[in-house]
Amino acid sequence: MKTFTLGTSFLILVIALVTYYQEAEAQVCRPSGNIRGRKPPPGECNQENDSDCCVEGKLYPVYRCSPTVSGNTKAVLTLNSFQAGGDGGGPSECDNQYHSDDTPVVALSTGWYGKGRRCLNDIIISANGKSVRAKVVDECDSTMGCDGDHDYQPPCNNNIVDASKAVWEALGVPHEQWGELDITWSDA
Repeated sequence: MKTFTLGTSFLILVIALVTYYQEAEAQVCRPSGNIRGRKPPPGECNQENDSDCCVEGKLYPVYRCSPTVSGNTKAVLTLNSFQAGGDGGGPSECDNQYHSDDTPVVALSTGWYGKGRRCLNDIIISANGKSVRAKVVDECDSTMGCDGDHDYQPPCNNNIVDASKAVWEALGVPHEQWGELDITWSDA
């Protein structure tokens, strides 16, 4: 009887581990393709906030997904201007408006943006020992880029929270360190 119990316990453990690794594998978000960079026309790529411009011929991965959202989702915070004339390009997708750099607003990678399901909802961003509440107003497009609609910038990675200056200030990040920062976030 002990052998049967030990063997059964071992089998259950193996099944649990296989199931766990299959679920973890299913949560991985892989590129869904590539786009080829096009050289922007003179003066057409806004490099405010150290934004990158597409490089002619370079392949950029595109994503239709983002990592699974949890109560503590890991992401990379980037800097974006949502003001008219800023490096964010046109008005925000959620409300067709521009937003002051002094307002805590963000754009989420395509998968997290979820076809607008997080529009105008707040998220909580944590880093540097602090947290800030910010409103989702836009998509950081992970499926397209290197064209006029995207200010001739590459597609976003699948793990981006693109934030206004107000978010960076609220997190207490020194100005010289603005650009990219590892963070966690959750729905508010």
